[in-house]
Amino acid sequence: MSDPYDGAERSLGQLVASATAEMSALVHDELALAKAEIRQDVKRGAIGSAAGIAAAVVLLFSLPMLSFALAYAINTWTGGHNGNGGWNLVWCFLLSFAFNVLVAGLLGLLAYAKFKKVKPPERSIASAKQTAAVLSTVKPHPRPEAAKALDKALDKSSAVARSSV
Repeated sequence: MSDPYDGAERSLGQLVASATAEMSALVHDELALAKAEIRQDVKRGAIGSAAGIAAAVVLLFSLPMLSFALAYAINTWTGGHNGNGGWNLVWCFLLSFAFNVLVAGLLGLLAYAKFKKVKPPERSIASAKQTAAVLSTVKPHPRPEAAKALDKALDKSSAVARSSV
């Protein structure tokens, strides 16, 4: 028997072991690539979620305080501080509400932009398709006639075994 590492003749067991090891390494590398791509997309999704939550928190908790402060500031700016009355407080509160909705809308757009950047793991998909294409073109080595006869005998025995179950 020859040395399996000199590139010469190797046994069937050595060839199968080598192919199995290489396939295992290939699958491991593809999984690592997919994990890296998914990790990056999860990070983007988390940032988008945080921005969306921040938008909701701003809208919910700051509306009452900001609305009152802004409404009275508008009233004061339009002359309400010197006794002339200024704008009606209703309009001041509506402007205050519109400002808060604008801030929440901007934060919502930021969240949307971050979520839009989340993509499928394209490199992993392309790599898996390439591996499948390579494996689909692989043809087995031609076998001698004795091996074909043995295969036929094994097929018949497995058919008998299946029919008796």
